[in-house]
Amino acid sequence: MVAMDSDLRLRVVHPTQRILTGRVVRLLEGYPREVRVGQPVLVAVLTAASVVGLLMLLVRSLLSTSGGGGARRGWKDLKKGPEFLVTPLRVRDAAGLLYEVELHGHLPQSALHPADHVQLTLRRQPDPDLPPRVERIVNVTTGQLLTPRTATVWSHLGPPLLLQALLGALLLAGVAAWSVVTG
Repeated sequence: MVAMDSDLRLRVVHPTQRILTGRVVRLLEGYPREVRVGQPVLVAVLTAASVVGLLMLLVRSLLSTSGGGGARRGWKDLKKGPEFLVTPLRVRDAAGLLYEVELHGHLPQSALHPADHVQLTLRRQPDPDLPPRVERIVNVTTGQLLTPRTATVWSHLGPPLLLQALLGALLLAGVAAWSVVTG
């Protein structure tokens, strides 16, 4: 069995076309990969959110003596980024060529099986050494249209923090506009 795997690796190629049609040969064991969070994005969001956070802290301290603030994620947790599942997928086309692509995110367990006839829409990854990732799967065998979903930087930061940052940015823009008009 090991010889077969090493033999397969020698003949597996990364597709260059945007659409790949073929049969699923194998879904390999998945592993986690982390989404990188850019420091400028994180600094901008946290700075804008801290303006509203400080105002809320001031209002809370004036209205109550108990400090019942919720726990916030720290810089380290936000910088680390979310993880998503990467599942290498091998597909053989009609010409007999074996291709490797990556499936990012989760699909229902019954969505893909070996020997299913599929049409994959692919996207290149930033690292040219990695195989392209699957954007969309049309499982011709079952008639299903599948779109894997992964965590993003925005889902990692979360709606409350993003809303707070938006309010902070609007507040800063309002103060800047007011100072220009009255200055």
